[in-house]
Amino acid sequence: MTRPKRLGVVMDPIGAINYAKDSTLAMLLAAQARGFTLSYLELQDLALRDGVALGRMRPLTVRADSANWFTLGAPAPGALSELDCLLMRKDPPFDTEYIYSTYILERAEEAGVLVVNRPQGLRDMNEKVYTAWFPQCCAPTLISRDMDDLGAFLREHGKIVVKPLHGMGGRSIFVLAQGDLNARVVFETLTGYGARFAMAQRYIPEIVTGGDSRVLLVDGEPVPFALARMPSAEDHRGNLAAGAKGVGRALNERDRWLAAQIGPTLAARGMVFVGLDVIGGFVTEINVTSPTGIRELEKQFDVRIGELVIAAIERRLAARPRRAAAGS
Repeated sequence: MTRPKRLGVVMDPIGAINYAKDSTLAMLLAAQARGFTLSYLELQDLALRDGVALGRMRPLTVRADSANWFTLGAPAPGALSELDCLLMRKDPPFDTEYIYSTYILERAEEAGVLVVNRPQGLRDMNEKVYTAWFPQCCAPTLISRDMDDLGAFLREHGKIVVKPLHGMGGRSIFVLAQGDLNARVVFETLTGYGARFAMAQRYIPEIVTGGDSRVLLVDGEPVPFALARMPSAEDHRGNLAAGAKGVGRALNERDRWLAAQIGPTLAARGMVFVGLDVIGGFVTEINVTSPTGIRELEKQFDVRIGELVIAAIERRLAARPRRAAAGS
């Protein structure tokens, strides 16, 4: 008798998620419906002993019920190699603790577990810096610690966006126009007076009319709809966490071109679920750690993105060499 496929998830506390918007929950509901048994972990449940990746895993049942969406069983320690697949869905910040966790997950991967997204890719692909691998898809961009260089970039383009390399959710994103008396202060703040790298991008005015669109890629292929996050009248940031409104739209020709430029490379490197941030036809970030937008798009269109992600995982599992069941 074939044993059920076992899928683990590393995430933030499931009891504190936003039921209506959480993309991880959409994946877990799809996995359970497709016959996976689920195991739940938080970052503190991971460990490494003599080269073996371990975890305190709790049986998890999920439900499409906004008042009661999960049940957890008692924790049981074990090797992560007991799992067939492990979703890494811990939200940023991408700090040292996050990096340490990817080493543990990489040991699980080497023991035969399909880790989504791949731990090495999570470490290598900073969501802002990795855009440099696809300059044909991006507006003019500078990454520097030098405040004079940042000032020169502002003079060159007249209006720019500047942000830290480690931020998320629209935190510490500034729009500067030439002549802004706060420009030097912003450069000092973001670089720590030249001690840290910061990113500057040419301002893309289409953010006002078209928003900041999240284009989702599943195993390198674009979902046919994007979530355009429209800034509020009081803010310039197209981030839902900063008050932007999510409006779904069909992909356009430029979106598909961008996906074709970037998607195959990411899929080849084990990045199964990725979000491209697109403003005015230019990619501004490549989100690999914990992309969101599934639930918003599923509510607006006849598309089941969680199922697409789990189906992609099943295809990857089927293509892998067979391995013995844990404990056999």
